[in-house]
Amino acid sequence: MEKKIAAVDNVLALIGNTPLVRLNRITESLSGNFYAKVEAFNPGHSAKDRIALHIIEEAERKGILSPGDTIIETTSGNTGFSIAMVSIVKGYKCILAVSSKSSPDKIDMLRSMGANVYVCPAHVSADDPRSYYQVAKRLHKETKGSIYINQYFNELNIDAHYKSTGPEIWEQTNGRITHLIACSGTGGTISGTARYLKEQNAGIRIIGVDAFGSVLKKFHETGELDESEIYPYRIEGLGKNMIPSATDFDVIDKYIKVSDEESAHTARELSRTEGIFAGYTCGAVMQAIKQLDADGEFNENSQVVAIFPDHGSRYMSKIYSDDWMEAQGFLGNKEVEETPKVQMVK
Repeated sequence: MEKKIAAVDNVLALIGNTPLVRLNRITESLSGNFYAKVEAFNPGHSAKDRIALHIIEEAERKGILSPGDTIIETTSGNTGFSIAMVSIVKGYKCILAVSSKSSPDKIDMLRSMGANVYVCPAHVSADDPRSYYQVAKRLHKETKGSIYINQYFNELNIDAHYKSTGPEIWEQTNGRITHLIACSGTGGTISGTARYLKEQNAGIRIIGVDAFGSVLKKFHETGELDESEIYPYRIEGLGKNMIPSATDFDVIDKYIKVSDEESAHTARELSRTEGIFAGYTCGAVMQAIKQLDADGEFNENSQVVAIFPDHGSRYMSKIYSDDWMEAQGFLGNKEVEETPKVQMVK
């Protein structure tokens, strides 16, 4: 009998079942055992592949999407790339409203995947007609045969991770996980994963990572959206200036805030110590773990899983650029000296 060729039908078959990788050198001084759920192993290099495929296939199942239709979404970059990738394979057009905070690398990647991109100012209110939320809504109204994914207010965002990321982590840890640490932006990743894990063991600690300049931590603690907390920050895909309904605050035990500068340096440290080329939000999660350890959150029996959302290649012109880091005031003399040099041989 002739053997079949060992190939998947297309790249979408590779979404999910990402590896759990033990962290070693960067956690040497911390109490507990630490693991990274490395979502860069998805074909689109981020956790957003999961929601893009799930939401689009649900729209197909319900008859909302037809061949040749247009998919519209707001994105800081990663969701847009995933939607563009799924759209190419399934034969849809794609329009993306992107925050100006997104790195040039991300914007170029979106265009390379066939998406029409609208870059919108980052530091305007959510109801400003120039915000990427409002631009996406306008484009949806103006574009015949289009659907608007609206990840910030789409329950399917949570559902995708409830059905995939949560069960994967539970199985990979043999149910021994004690803490889940994850960034909170739209909230879909942390909420869906947490819902599943809490159903298996209500004692698992779920800790969300927020940014200074975002309203999520205070809203979780007080139920108040405090606009005085809102100010510009640099981390992409983390925190919010409004409250997404795709965040289930009831399954999150606490939030911790991290700074732009420390998160950037910690992402670079991950690359140097673990060989994991980490995105900006990966650095934010790892920075949160350091702060939580200093606060006594973990002990020697802790089994801590951190979701690393994306890949460092999306930040070459940002956190992995010494020029950008210097422009932000993030590089001191010591850091400059430790950065590997490029020398031209003539």
